[in-house]
Amino acid sequence: MSETNKLIEAYLLWRNEPVSIKKIGEVFKISITEVESEIRILKERLLGGIVILEVNNEVMLGTSPEASSLIETLTKEDLRKELSKAALETLSIILYKNPVKRSEIDYIRGVNSQFILRNLEMRGLVEKKQSDDGRANVYLPAFELLTHLGIKNVEELPEYNILREAVQNFEKPSEVSSLAGAEQDQDVNTENALS
Repeated sequence: MSETNKLIEAYLLWRNEPVSIKKIGEVFKISITEVESEIRILKERLLGGIVILEVNNEVMLGTSPEASSLIETLTKEDLRKELSKAALETLSIILYKNPVKRSEIDYIRGVNSQFILRNLEMRGLVEKKQSDDGRANVYLPAFELLTHLGIKNVEELPEYNILREAVQNFEKPSEVSSLAGAEQDQDVNTENALS
């Protein structure tokens, strides 16, 4: 087994969503033919509970068909549980800043939200769609969530306009560093004026 094969497996586990053969080639700087060969080797190697799922030149790691009834039972149990504080926090961001990219959610929360978003999708509370520019996925509240909250649209949420503006204006890292630089310049100018 090659080092590239191990890294592709790790990459697919980390992504936890379908990835195109082309994208894998770009990430590992190898040809599509080489990616296809590595995927074949990975398929042969993964003969247990984890398998490679493949649809329309996209691949992802998944569970074997033999485990489907177990996974279904565990999923149903998981979906019956109450939402965690982290899930509620993530839902709030999606409700007040939709559409929102996962990277923005991660930045606002300060932690990786991938598994929480997946759980919220499985519960039917959020939807993942491709952004208008086609460069990333965005998350939106699902109709099921609005029904669950007893509202017809997100504008009916408490203090919607105030909180939406606060979330929309949440500083991004680049804005924070440019603001810090501007403040330092201002401090230097003030010190020069005083001396």
